[in-house]
Amino acid sequence: MLKRRFTEEQQMFREAYRKFLQDELVPNMEAYRNAGIVDREIFRKAGELGFLMVWPDEQFGGMGDNDFRFEQIIIEENIYAHTGDWYATLHSRLVGPYFTRFGNEEQQQRFLPKCVSGESVLAIGMTEPDAGSDLRGMRTTAVDMGDHYVLNGSKTYISNGINADVVIVAAKSDHLNNPKQIGLFIVERGMEGFERGRNLEKLGQKAQDTAELFFNNVKVPKANVLGDPAKGMHYLMEGLAEERLLGTVEYITRAQKALDITVDFVKQRKLFGQTLAEFQNTQFKLAKLQAEADSLQVYVDRCVESFNADEFTSVDAAKAKYLTAEFACRCIDDCLQLHGGAGYMDEYPISRMYTDIRVGRIYAGSSEVMQLIISRDMLAGERVDFTDRDIEVE
Repeated sequence: MLKRRFTEEQQMFREAYRKFLQDELVPNMEAYRNAGIVDREIFRKAGELGFLMVWPDEQFGGMGDNDFRFEQIIIEENIYAHTGDWYATLHSRLVGPYFTRFGNEEQQQRFLPKCVSGESVLAIGMTEPDAGSDLRGMRTTAVDMGDHYVLNGSKTYISNGINADVVIVAAKSDHLNNPKQIGLFIVERGMEGFERGRNLEKLGQKAQDTAELFFNNVKVPKANVLGDPAKGMHYLMEGLAEERLLGTVEYITRAQKALDITVDFVKQRKLFGQTLAEFQNTQFKLAKLQAEADSLQVYVDRCVESFNADEFTSVDAAKAKYLTAEFACRCIDDCLQLHGGAGYMDEYPISRMYTDIRVGRIYAGSSEVMQLIISRDMLAGERVDFTDRDIEVE
């Protein structure tokens, strides 16, 4: 594979973060899976060591380094340690940036320090039973009452839903006059009328708490409105591009981890007097998957560079998420097949990897919606010759 480029500081960060996972999470992950939730103390421990939110300015307790490669390292190490059920990235890099992108100074001062330290855990409430990838179908409303909004509705499949202390909730902010208008509202633990449903049982990622959230006449002060209450849809679209990049990094890493453990397995497993690795079918299948994985890794790294340069678009995000999610599901399925009956046993990591990856084709926008975004972009304007597209002349 082509050499990947990280700075010396980032390599040191990787090694330190890897040690943190081995010391704090790995020994406890089985207990967390059985409980259906990661102990929130893990957020605090990560915050104390500077691993929870790297990008916020030093005044908020962060390093002030917005290089996305730090989050890329965090995701990669979590997947390789089999601790990907811990949704720190959703807290730190998906929800956290909403405060600096769209929040005011008072909101940043009020919320970010506790988020960086791990004292407050973040979640975002977008999905509803009839509003998943199609956010315009949401029914949750926020009615302007002068000095506050009254929030009513529900959300489902909310990651970090049980642990969350602060939830950014999307709701229709003028449902009578403009039903397409959406605002973002900061709902805090303890607000009257804010309740959580059960911790939902899932196919995979068992240790990640996923909950239903209910809002019954919740009074949200104007100080907890994020940005312009009429521009929430725009804010969500901007945030979704980064969310899909986070997923993209995760999917290609899961695929590579599956290949690594499968290579080890086929070298040891014997069939008809020889190892599985000696069969041409095994060799060809692994070769094809590794070539695809290497190609996609280069593509993903280039997407990260584009994001760092503020050039990464929502269409770029859709392409990257679609390709990596589809490949990871196919790759892990093929790797499980090479494990034979052992692959169906939960004691083998490939079994859990198989169930964990399946949601990749669904959350943050399904593969079908990604294809719709891509095709609309293709058909919207005049096509240009490949040799003239996105060429930078030095």
